Amino acid sequence: MPASDTQPLAAESRPLPRPSTPVDPPVFDSTFWCCYVANCSLMMAVSLLFRYADLIRFLGGSEMDLGLIVGVGMLGALATRVIQGIGIDRLGAKRIWVISLVLFASSTLAHLAISHVNGPAIYVARICLATSIAGAFGSSLTYVSLRAPQRRMAETIGVIGTSGFIGLALGPTLGDFFLAGEVITWPQLARLLIAAAALSLVALAFVLGIANPPRRSRTRRVPVFAVLRRYHPGWMLLVAAAVGLALGLPNTFLNAYAHELGLARIKIFFLVYAATALAVRIRFRQLVDRWGVLPAVQWGLGSAILSVISYLLVWNEWSLAIPAVFAGTAHALLFPAVIAGGNASFPSRYRGISTTLMLAMFDVGNLVGQPSMGGLIEVARQLGLPPYAVMFSTVAMGLLTVACVYSLSSREPSARRRRRVRQRREGFLPGKDAGKQKVDEFARIRNDQE
Repeated sequence: MPASDTQPLAAESRPLPRPSTPVDPPVFDSTFWCCYVANCSLMMAVSLLFRYADLIRFLGGSEMDLGLIVGVGMLGALATRVIQGIGIDRLGAKRIWVISLVLFASSTLAHLAISHVNGPAIYVARICLATSIAGAFGSSLTYVSLRAPQRRMAETIGVIGTSGFIGLALGPTLGDFFLAGEVITWPQLARLLIAAAALSLVALAFVLGIANPPRRSRTRRVPVFAVLRRYHPGWMLLVAAAVGLALGLPNTFLNAYAHELGLARIKIFFLVYAATALAVRIRFRQLVDRWGVLPAVQWGLGSAILSVISYLLVWNEWSLAIPAVFAGTAHALLFPAVIAGGNASFPSRYRGISTTLMLAMFDVGNLVGQPSMGGLIEVARQLGLPPYAVMFSTVAMGLLTVACVYSLSSREPSARRRRRVRQRREGFLPGKDAGKQKVDEFARIRNDQE
């Protein structure tokens, strides 16, 4: 046969097949969306109980009793934070999630048998309720993070977090439907509690349908207290406690404040709150990475202060949108900033301990702050002062003090700033080995942190 003009490629010149790269398993699959619906359903149940003040008032309690019951209930959340990581590692995130949802439904229905606020029964029920909430949300966060690859973990956690904002918008609307009318009756409260328990059982049904994730490998026992003593983030702990108080304030006292003003519904606040928090979280999701923790905390605390002060401007249901905008902005900015600021002082191998510590400080803020605010309202009322104006002003001054203390403590000393400027001018000039110096500087900073 005649020779062809094109000769076949030699073996050496043929393109080699590309090595197959491992493909990550799908993250946003049916299992993830089951977790999403379960998380949203539980948040709806939790936000239904934002009308908890109506139950306390029906049982003959005051704002002092409300703050004390909610504050003591945070003891359960704190205890759960301590043992949560151990339980998840030993029993699995799904099992702890299931146990927490069953406890939530049981403790919610247990309120149906309580007839007054003077006995220990309501405190025990509230402790079990707070314990179940902390365990369920902690387990859901751990479950989805274990299923996601390392490079997509933040994305996965951010997406699952939006389910909470949706539940936060729907729950109070449903609560206003159950407790419609000027006079709250016991059948209305009973339907509210039963609906919250039913929503938690809906979440339980979705959780039971998901598979068990792979457990973490067992590691050596970590000296937790020694780690906390060495790497604690200092004044950031105070900021976390203040944030816990600020974010928990509307959940506890907004309904009682609305009753004081003669407002029957509070759904406008939480609809605007959830929408604002979702929009700000998406828009400023890279704020901490680009500008650092300090500006995010300052802007977040500033928004929290404005939200507390603007409660005094409320005169009707629609005006609840004014504090809701600032409160949603504060939530969206402060939660990731405080968690990131607390984690920054710990080595990466202790990331679980640092995250649990910051979440525990949120609970401490509620444990100390809610009874204090309830007592302040009662004292101001006995002295003939406007009770909620005194309480909101006190909280605003406390948040302003925390913001000033943290801002001053986070400023670099002038000598260190001058040294950094001199190094930047002298060490990173064109023509020098800037790349090597940057690597050395990064290694030095990392060694200092370790």
